[in-house]
Amino acid sequence: MTLDNHLLPAAAVLFAWFASTGLVVWMVHRPRATYRGAMLWTTLAAIVGVAVIAATRHDSGAIGTYAAALAALAIWGWQEFAFLTGAAAGPRRIAADRDATGVRRFLQASAALLWHELALAALLALLAALCWGMANTTGAAVFGLLFVLRLAAKLAIFSGVPNLTDELLPAQLHHLRSYYGPRRMSLTLVLMLGASLALSVLLAGRALASDAAAAPSLLFALAALGTLELLFLALPVRDGALWRWARPASSTARAAEPA
Repeated sequence: MTLDNHLLPAAAVLFAWFASTGLVVWMVHRPRATYRGAMLWTTLAAIVGVAVIAATRHDSGAIGTYAAALAALAIWGWQEFAFLTGAAAGPRRIAADRDATGVRRFLQASAALLWHELALAALLALLAALCWGMANTTGAAVFGLLFVLRLAAKLAIFSGVPNLTDELLPAQLHHLRSYYGPRRMSLTLVLMLGASLALSVLLAGRALASDAAAAPSLLFALAALGTLELLFLALPVRDGALWRWARPASSTARAAEPA
């Protein structure tokens, strides 16, 4: 198995993730009047994504693997757009109570994200049911990995991280800033970084040991990306700069203004 057999799927899924994330950022920072049409198109893309995963679950070849991975990213992007527009965030749409601590603060934060988390869990259950026992489980695996990595990042941010750039957060979700933890290194971030790194190493080992490297290699790439995103929460890096190309100039200028 040559190195190219590992690099190609890793590079492909990273490019697809970067492009799809940029597309979501671009759509979210357009005028709100465009949200309805964008939601229609992203919903259609998600429906097609589910159909593609169902159609390719018997195909463990390279084409089936790539198609299922792209389909999972389309479904994920639909929910990310729904969340960032506020259409599927949570029943609590206000800031945390100033005196909220401990369990009360956690419950309020959970209520602010409840619909989004339930939707992701339901979609993961659907994809797992479709792929259970099938030859190609890439679609469910990609979506499940994204779900776990995103949940790890949310828990770390809630507990506290030294560095957090929220310039991509649209106005309709600014109340979520009140649920961020203190700007310091937390035990949760350390644990999540360690777990994510261990998962990346495990997936790298499986990819290198596999005769069919596409699925394990692209899963490793996503896990490594998730580890890097968690690391950015600990280091003074403005990762939001990666998406400035996808944001209108007026939106970028507003984000640069002091609060």
